[in-house]
Amino acid sequence: MNEERPIIIKRAKGGHDAHHSGSWKVAYADFVTAMMAFFLVMWILGLSQDTRKSIAAYFNDPTGMMKSMGGGQSPMSVSQMTDKGRITVFVTSGKLGREKEFKKFADAKRDLEKAMDKSPELQSLKKYVEITITSEGLRIELLDGPEPVFFESGSSQCRPRALKLLGVIAQEIGKLPNDVAMEGHTDSQPYSGGKNGYSNWELSADRANGARRVMQSALGPHQVVEVRGYADRHLRRPEDPSHFSNRRVSILVKSGTNDAPPKSTAPGGPLGVDLTPKGAANARASDDKI
Repeated sequence: MNEERPIIIKRAKGGHDAHHSGSWKVAYADFVTAMMAFFLVMWILGLSQDTRKSIAAYFNDPTGMMKSMGGGQSPMSVSQMTDKGRITVFVTSGKLGREKEFKKFADAKRDLEKAMDKSPELQSLKKYVEITITSEGLRIELLDGPEPVFFESGSSQCRPRALKLLGVIAQEIGKLPNDVAMEGHTDSQPYSGGKNGYSNWELSADRANGARRVMQSALGPHQVVEVRGYADRHLRRPEDPSHFSNRRVSILVKSGTNDAPPKSTAPGGPLGVDLTPKGAANARASDDKI
C-alpha cells in the first residue's frame, strides 16, 4: 500500500539577520578609499614640481629611489611653526637634488670664468686658476707659478691681483647657500728663517686664513666652516714634491648644506692644522718650506 509522504517546507527567518549583513561595510570601505585617494591627489597637486617628480620617481622605482637617497631623507613636506608663522619646506633628495646642485655649481663656474675674462688683469691669472666640480662640491684652486702669483714669497700676504680675484670669487660663491672650506697647501721644500717653530704647517694655514679674510665680507656670516693648513701632506704632484704647483690655496664649496659646522678633527692631526686657539697652539711643527 502506497502511503504519501508529507511535504515539509522550511522557511528561513531573515528579518533580523539581514539587518546585520556585511555588504554595507564593503560599500563604506570603497567610499573611504575613494575619499583618501581624492585628498591625496589634491595634496600632491599643491606640491612643487620638483617634489612631485621625487614622489613619482619613488613610486616608479621604490628600491632605486631609496638607494639614491642614501641618508633616508623623504621628498615630502616639513612644516614648522615660527614667530613669523608656519614655514613649509619641501625637501628633495637623492639623484634629483644632486643634479640640481651640480647645475648650480656649473653655473657658478661659468659665471666666474666670464668674470675673469672681462678683466684684462684677471685674464693673466686664469691659467693659475683651476675650477672643477667633484663629488665633494665646487673646488677652486689658486695655483702658484715659478714666481709668486697670489702670495708674497714665504708669506701669507696677498698680492694686489690676488685680492681682486678673491673678491670676484667671493661674490660668485656668496650667492650659493653651501658651506665653504678654505685649504692651504705648500710644497716639500723646508721653510728657512722660521722663528718659534713657524713651519709649512703654519704658513699653509695662514694663507688659507688670509684668503678667508679677504673673501669674508662677500660671503654669508657663517658660510665658511673650515680653515685648514695641510703643509705638503696633500701634494698636487706627488711625483715632484718640490714643484711650484703644489703651493696653492683651495676653496671648496661643499656639496649639500649644513645647519651647523661639522666637528673638527683632533687639533694638529696628520691631515691639517685646526685654527681654533687650542688647535693653533698644538699645531704640528715641520721643517718644510714653501
